[in-house]
Amino acid sequence: MTTQTALPVLPDLGAVLLGERAALLEDATGGKVFINGQLAYVWGPGQDGLRRLAASQLVDTGAAQVNEVAAGFGVKTESLRRWRRSLEYAGLMGLAPVKKGPKRPSLLTEAKAAQIRAVRAGGASLRATAEATGVSTDTVRRAMAATAETPAAVSNHDAAARGEPPEQAHPPVLPTPVARGGERAAARAGLPGCAAPVFAPAARARHAGLFLAFPALETTGLLACAKATYGSLPDGFYGLETILIDAVLRALAGEARAEGATRFDPVELGRVLGLDRAPKVKTIRRKISQLAQAGKAGELVAALAKHHLTSTGPGEEDLAAVLYVDGHVRAYQGGRKIGKIYSTRLKFPVPATEETWVTDTHGSPVFVVMAEPAASLASELRRRLPELRTAVGDGRRVLVGFDRGGWSPDLFQHMAERGSTC
Repeated sequence: MTTQTALPVLPDLGAVLLGERAALLEDATGGKVFINGQLAYVWGPGQDGLRRLAASQLVDTGAAQVNEVAAGFGVKTESLRRWRRSLEYAGLMGLAPVKKGPKRPSLLTEAKAAQIRAVRAGGASLRATAEATGVSTDTVRRAMAATAETPAAVSNHDAAARGEPPEQAHPPVLPTPVARGGERAAARAGLPGCAAPVFAPAARARHAGLFLAFPALETTGLLACAKATYGSLPDGFYGLETILIDAVLRALAGEARAEGATRFDPVELGRVLGLDRAPKVKTIRRKISQLAQAGKAGELVAALAKHHLTSTGPGEEDLAAVLYVDGHVRAYQGGRKIGKIYSTRLKFPVPATEETWVTDTHGSPVFVVMAEPAASLASELRRRLPELRTAVGDGRRVLVGFDRGGWSPDLFQHMAERGSTC
């Protein structure tokens, strides 16, 4: 009987087994995938798209597991997952290798960069410059950033050599903060004085929109009244005005609490304050504690109220001609034992404080007083009348408006004797 020669098996030929059913055979001529001994996929040298197709469909058809295919093809499971996803959404074209690097010649030639700089120098915005030159806004930024040593800078150097005044150069996008190490060392040594704001020119600064609040801040008189009330903080790097401006700007940015300082980059916020960096949480708390220990919060509120009422409204009307007084109940969440008062919101008595709000003719706030619950709004009005008179600042009669909680003939007589009308 004739003896039949045994056929060679795939492992003997150098194939990599992919589980129990599939095998991968790759060499210099390309690659082949066998399923149950039958040839299923073939690709030649450089045909990476077909190779990725074979790996993806081995998993999709259940011929092999993800880990087995990834190990056999020498890739990570994440890469294999991306191949399968690209095949699902874009077909075979999604598996084609993508050329790395620029897909076309760069648009930012020397001539194009000069055109961009010329349009930008005319005062056009980034978007307008991009539309005028036919490029993207990112290309405009790269063109402007590549002007560190522009012909203008060279001409400035030549002009300086000739003794002529240089032309105005473009400010840096993000300048290095002005060094304040000497002032900080002096503050640590206990020398008197606080750091004054110093602003460096910049083409772009984060939180720069907060500068728009400075005119309104000046109108409120906060800095002037605080300086007249407290004088100054103990000697240190951060002064009274810096701490107050920092608190106002953080409140406008949505972080009124001291802990909110951790949500800002101290260098970025420091650019708005004119310092190398903004104060930290522990510094803010220490400075606020020093202000609280002075016990002059009431004087500051009175000074702000007087500053507000001595000015005039948009139509030059007297803001103190009519004052509205109202009481509000605020639930108390602290640890002290205080009296209870009925809360209309909660529908039962709770420990609370009573706030007395005073507003001007337009309803804008003048001041607010927080105290434990009083017998009525009428008694609170009697106690606050001297403060109102001090805030008005002269002997003119003022019309005071309030709701039924202030109804009291004795209060009316008391107010009439002191130059107020209810």
